[in-house]
Amino acid sequence: MRLQSYLQGRWQDGGGAAAALRDASTGAVVAEAAAGGLDFAAALAFARGTGGAALRAMTFHERAAMLRALGKRLFDFKDEFYALSYATGATKSDSWIDIDGGIGTMLVFASKGARELPNSRVFLDGGVEGLSKGGTFVGQHVCTPLEGVAVHINAFNFPVWGMLEKLAPALLAGVPAVVKPATATSYLTERVVRRILETGLLPAGALQLICGSVGDLFDHLGCQDVVSFTGSAATAAKLRTHPAVVASSVRFVAETDSLNSSILGADAAPGTPEFDLFVAEVAREMTVKAGQKCTAIRKALVPHGLLADVVGALQARLAKTVVGDPRVEGVRMGPLASLAQREEVLGRVAELRHEAELVCGDVRNFAVEGDRERGAFLPPILLLCRDAASSRAVHSVEAFGPVSTVIGYRDDDDAIELARRGEGSLAGSVFTADDALAARLVLGLAPYHGRVLVVNRHCAKESTGHGSPLAPLVHGGPGRAGGGEELGGIRGVLHYMQRTAVQGSPDTITAVGGRWVRGGTERDPGAHPFRKPFHALAIGDTFRSAEREVTVADIEAFAALSGDRFYAHMDEREAARNPLFGGRVAHGYFLISVAAGLFVDPAYGPVLGNYGLDNLRFVKPVKPGDRIKVRLTCREKSLRADKGWGEVSWDTEITNQAGETVASYHVLTMVSVHDIPDRA
Repeated sequence: MRLQSYLQGRWQDGGGAAAALRDASTGAVVAEAAAGGLDFAAALAFARGTGGAALRAMTFHERAAMLRALGKRLFDFKDEFYALSYATGATKSDSWIDIDGGIGTMLVFASKGARELPNSRVFLDGGVEGLSKGGTFVGQHVCTPLEGVAVHINAFNFPVWGMLEKLAPALLAGVPAVVKPATATSYLTERVVRRILETGLLPAGALQLICGSVGDLFDHLGCQDVVSFTGSAATAAKLRTHPAVVASSVRFVAETDSLNSSILGADAAPGTPEFDLFVAEVAREMTVKAGQKCTAIRKALVPHGLLADVVGALQARLAKTVVGDPRVEGVRMGPLASLAQREEVLGRVAELRHEAELVCGDVRNFAVEGDRERGAFLPPILLLCRDAASSRAVHSVEAFGPVSTVIGYRDDDDAIELARRGEGSLAGSVFTADDALAARLVLGLAPYHGRVLVVNRHCAKESTGHGSPLAPLVHGGPGRAGGGEELGGIRGVLHYMQRTAVQGSPDTITAVGGRWVRGGTERDPGAHPFRKPFHALAIGDTFRSAEREVTVADIEAFAALSGDRFYAHMDEREAARNPLFGGRVAHGYFLISVAAGLFVDPAYGPVLGNYGLDNLRFVKPVKPGDRIKVRLTCREKSLRADKGWGEVSWDTEITNQAGETVASYHVLTMVSVHDIPDRA
């Protein structure tokens, strides 16, 4: 089949010479790809004008619901995707990581968007900053969607996950995407995009696809656009310095080469669970996706005294790895993505062998369940470097395949230094049962790594492993690894938004952000606000309570009920010694309870429940004889349309008879969207 690009709302054939894309195991032509003659300037304009406008008109929750529906729908096509994934060289378990992992990542972002973002088009980043003594001038950081395009350039090794892990946060942010998969495996990406578009769940222009070269695409980028690139450092450097990228300060997120290390702790001797876990993880990272993972373990750092044990254990484990066509029953590791990729890896192995000896993996004579001539097969290749301190290649040459080098280290500091010589990595890992040792190694690795995994016998069963990026956590790394970030939960969404500091009066900031700011106008709700359904509540609706005097009897009754007999509440003489109180004071949680009694409307009504407090602070002690009252203001609303209720946050302030704040917090409630009639 000849692959097509999807631009300006239609599938289009590219002109010019076509590249033949071959099955990694059989060499048979799977597809052809060419992108010449396509109008990329028009495609970007279509994304900005049509796709971006439609996405920005939706709230975060609406976009999250769109992602959830899309993710669930994609699971219906899994069998089709798996069948085509075999052609890329992926085994069934490799495809699970790519396909199920990609869809799962989309669903994680859908869930986090619904839980952690407001049902709004504006995200408020942090709290209000007071900028004046009287409180009439304040500041707030707001995040709004960029009005450009997210250009996603992806690598060949994960044609599904690589697309969806970038696409989900961009769409959740409200930014349309133009996806350019690596040509070698773009036939699988194209199939997934076709199925996505057929669902009709995305607005027009939200997703476009380029199969083949990007042509002059970069010439038309502007200051509102974002480039997210996964691939080689050399290509990243070329794109990052494109004149349009430089001139317009185009945001550029890169994930590139990475020589990732795993450290076996000195305590993890043979016979310990940590030793066995380390050996299993190194072997797994060498063979999953045939080692074609940017997070794979390239350097296995081992105490000098354990080198022979580790090498022997790895040799025994890797000898059980059956290499061949992933369609064949029993095959544990498939081919590399192409014959060209195999030659690239063999070239890098030749460089490494100047400094390290081959201890496993005869590239000329190994068993294959498949066509040795046409398939891009390699065995797992294990090297041993005894003198890494004076070596250079093991710290700079990445063989992007089933290749790892075992390296000896003297002590903890030496292990850290050897790991850091990769000059920036996506992921590192530590296998030890000694938490103090783990802490030293983690803090030593952290400045040079985007992620550090610590494995011991207690967490191993549930650990996702060294090479598994997770949607809630940052994926990226400093230096050689590209210096960028992806994923990271809501952090990933904010990469596609502009953070702006807005300064003004409390009422102005309230109007901009949709969240009431203290010092702003308090509205008379006309009735107790707890009697009003969600849609009838307005930001700023305020209830002010009557006063209540706090007595010694109150304090002692609360102590008896709660069991909290802390001396500051119960013993006047001892409390007087406390420099903060100077005498007996009421329990803070008693004040919260009394406040609820002052503002709660007890009858059945629209308020369905209280699900917590945020930002609780006890500001000033309350002593027997003080009189307190409460102000309750509707601070923020977020509709859960599918549930029939919305979340309402109430700004709550308890003051004393002098008007001084004694406690402040946010009460969180669920409020029905329906009127609640009085019972007849």
